[in-house]
Amino acid sequence: MIEVLNNDDYELFRKLIYDESGITFSDTNRSILDSRIKELLRKKNVATPKEYYAIVSKDPEEMKLMLDSVTTNLTRFFRNQPHFDTFINYVIPHVIEEKKKTGDRTIRIWSAGCSTGEEPYTIAMVMKEICPLGYNFKITASDISLKCLMTAKQGFYADSKVDGIPAEYLTKYFTKTDGGYQIKKEIQDTIHFDYHNLKNDSGAKNLDVVFCRNVLIYFDEAAQYEVVNRFWNAMAPKSYLFIGHSESLFGMKTNFEFLKTDWACIYQKQL
Repeated sequence: MIEVLNNDDYELFRKLIYDESGITFSDTNRSILDSRIKELLRKKNVATPKEYYAIVSKDPEEMKLMLDSVTTNLTRFFRNQPHFDTFINYVIPHVIEEKKKTGDRTIRIWSAGCSTGEEPYTIAMVMKEICPLGYNFKITASDISLKCLMTAKQGFYADSKVDGIPAEYLTKYFTKTDGGYQIKKEIQDTIHFDYHNLKNDSGAKNLDVVFCRNVLIYFDEAAQYEVVNRFWNAMAPKSYLFIGHSESLFGMKTNFEFLKTDWACIYQKQL
């Protein structure tokens, strides 16, 4: 019989997860952590939380599996349409104007916390439509969930998952198959999917646009500050940051400037 997490067990796992990923569990969402740790114990055929804690503390691969299991992955195609209206009508035109000054013909975009791939595939389809002749784009999509990345790389989505995709995009960039839609290779080839923990430096440089939406809400203030500063260091001058509509950098000591467009509010690196 699986032993229930007591307060000491809960604190051990909560601290371990925070130290490894920056993800914060509070008393209000303790039940989520409890249930997912207990499920891991069942899968590993381990009787006590402390026994599993000893395993995961020493095994990097098991650590990845645990972090995968405790994350929440909610996403959809064209999520928060005003963000994509801003991306199409404001951000990319301004990025292109800056590119003209430097001669750099590559637009670099990062979808951080990409989940099962709907966001980066949306970005890729949009870029296929609006990227000017003579320019190209590179998209990096990362997540801490290996399971989600496998789904994203496969690029197959059930019928129920393609709601919100404009009909012309669905026809142009997907192939209808039994039970769903397969994204076409021309879109898949524009995205590099990568396992990445936002607590660590990505190594990325000169990014023009970063999407990190509905991820910061899982971090406490200190971890948010570290993640946002790493974005700043990875981004090019005159670049743009999209965060979730319920997220904000207000009150945070950051160099990003708040930018209100006709469609949505985002942040800009001016330097």
